[in-house]
Amino acid sequence: MAEGGNNIDESDLRPTIVDVASAGKSLTDFLLQLEEYTPTIPESVTSFYLNKAGFNSNDPRVVRIISLAAQKFISDIVNDSLQHCKMRGGFSKKAGKEKKYTLTMEDLTTALKEYGINVKKPPYYN
Repeated sequence: MAEGGNNIDESDLRPTIVDVASAGKSLTDFLLQLEEYTPTIPESVTSFYLNKAGFNSNDPRVVRIISLAAQKFISDIVNDSLQHCKMRGGFSKKAGKEKKYTLTMEDLTTALKEYGINVKKPPYYN
């Protein structure tokens, strides 16, 4: 019996063969889907910046996964920027019943700050 009166059986904490097999199957399925998927950020662009940063990989799946992660990161930032724009009530014009939003540096800077990226405007824009 563990401290504090918790009844935890150690065998419950170890992964079973079924858990490992299903994880392996889902990883295999993911890799197969990854081969068919074309990320928005071209792999050549991702490879260029990876090489510039000192990372070299001959496996195209690694580059594709990193492209996918970069795409997700950019998508999250743009989505957060849109939410900031909606909160402050900023939209450019109405086209029928649909509101059209404009991405501004103010909204983008606020969203990037949440991810630890500080953007400073050059002095001539102030």
